[in-house]
Amino acid sequence: MIKYSTLVTSTFFLLLQTASAETYTADVWADNWFSLSVDGALVAEDSVSITTERSFNAESFSFTAQRPFVLGLIAKDFKENDTGLEYIGSQKQQMGDGGVILQIKDPSGETIAVSNEGWVCLVAHRAPLDKSCAEEPNPVAGQGYCGFELTEEPDNWDTASFDASEWLPATEHSESSVSPKDGYDRISWDSDAKLIWGSDLETDNTVLCRLVIK
Repeated sequence: MIKYSTLVTSTFFLLLQTASAETYTADVWADNWFSLSVDGALVAEDSVSITTERSFNAESFSFTAQRPFVLGLIAKDFKENDTGLEYIGSQKQQMGDGGVILQIKDPSGETIAVSNEGWVCLVAHRAPLDKSCAEEPNPVAGQGYCGFELTEEPDNWDTASFDASEWLPATEHSESSVSPKDGYDRISWDSDAKLIWGSDLETDNTVLCRLVIK
């Protein structure tokens, strides 16, 4: 039999936990695609498929979370295959380039998180390892200049239990380097929000980034 006092105490803590959850708003612009999770649960992803040519766009959405929580961001640049190239076989054959920017505000409108070098990231796909691959008439992934590195997405990487001590800080990139467009100017970005990616905008095709909100 559960004692009344135990039941009341349990109910109190449950209500306390529920009451402390808040609704946050987020703005994300990505070249080309992103998804965002909170404590391992997906809360939003780019509404435009990464296979869409020149799929640059901004997304604004809300989610509910209880502090502390972990933000997990996946950002991908379009690639046709593991060569890391796009427009393969055409005169436009080239390496793509990425970039993502994010800001999150609490119910009062205060900015509580922005994309900057405070995030830690893992480059999950890097290609081509030699940029001369873009000049190959018949580029084949894993051959010649067209080598690639693929790292499997670690289990639970976007949760509090994951040890990300070996991940590297996100690299901040300038607007002139990323050339953001198509939705970027629709958002009034916090002055501290920066465009981030791996260290190489062209070679790094998929990045996983995380940030703990305390």
